[in-house]
Amino acid sequence: MPEFLEKKLKKEYGDNPHAIYGTMNKLGYMHGSKETTKGRKAEKKHESAKHKALRLKVKEKKEDKE
Repeated sequence: MPEFLEKKLKKEYGDNPHAIYGTMNKLGYMHGSKETTKGRKAEKKHESAKHKALRLKVKEKKEDKE
């Protein structure tokens, strides 16, 4: 399941699993308790963007030191 989305929804809805998983089902990231292709792609895209931002930050630090 998209962990980033689950964490975001937990902040918004607190400890209400029906709201969290209901929202992910409605958005199409999950179907029942199973993650959909859309959910896997969203998680992969989020991780990719996170790593890209980290690489840019590291690259900037290296350039500053030189």
